[in-house]
Amino acid sequence: MHGIDSLKGKRSIVKGVKGRLQSRFNVSVAEIEDHDRKNHAVLGIAVVATDGVFLDQQLDAILTFLRNDGRFYLGQIERETFGA
Repeated sequence: MHGIDSLKGKRSIVKGVKGRLQSRFNVSVAEIEDHDRKNHAVLGIAVVATDGVFLDQQLDAILTFLRNDGRFYLGQIERETFGA
């Protein structure tokens, strides 16, 4: 995250991003690592769907949304899908 000098600033951004993802994409989001690092956050995002194509489209849309935010840089992205 660019220009963040406190945990309070980081948490403000993370909270906003989580809320926007939840309301726009109806997904579950949690900060899962690096809670005490002021310039780094790791988010876990869970999507449940019955259609694999929809799931891939949803995850692609989420990544595009995050890339276009501009308040942070997306680092390593790991993507796992599970099917029946």
